[in-house]
Amino acid sequence: MSVPAFAFAPAKAGDLSALTELRLTVMAESFNRIGRFNPERARAWFADTYRPETTRLIQVEGETVGCVAFYEVEPGVLKLEHFYLDPRWQGRGLGTAILDGLLAEADAVGAKVILTVLRQSDAQRLYDRRGFVITGHDDLDVYMERPARV
Repeated sequence: MSVPAFAFAPAKAGDLSALTELRLTVMAESFNRIGRFNPERARAWFADTYRPETTRLIQVEGETVGCVAFYEVEPGVLKLEHFYLDPRWQGRGLGTAILDGLLAEADAVGAKVILTVLRQSDAQRLYDRRGFVITGHDDLDVYMERPARV
């Protein structure tokens, strides 16, 4: 199976509603698994943390199928967050290809990458396979980082 070709497009403030619904679709199963699914709280959290200037839309054949935020939080440290991919596009290598591209960007500037993943999320396996290590956790999240590579 070949990985679908994708492109990034800049996100806009007006994308908030559609991306919020995408997040709910993607995250519902994981939140239900740990008994923490609350759609209103999830919507409010995303609205508070969504920054279009750091978010990229993921497009396949002109259709927005996901998003990812990737930005510098301090010199030498990039943060990966809000990585959501429509379930119709999961399991086809697309998420891995996107992550590999972002990690190549980090490697090009010698930056460490940090992220937070929901406890018991299937996404953690992807991060494990790409060299992320757990640096901490709380009752909801697991904190991970991938050391800088030169």
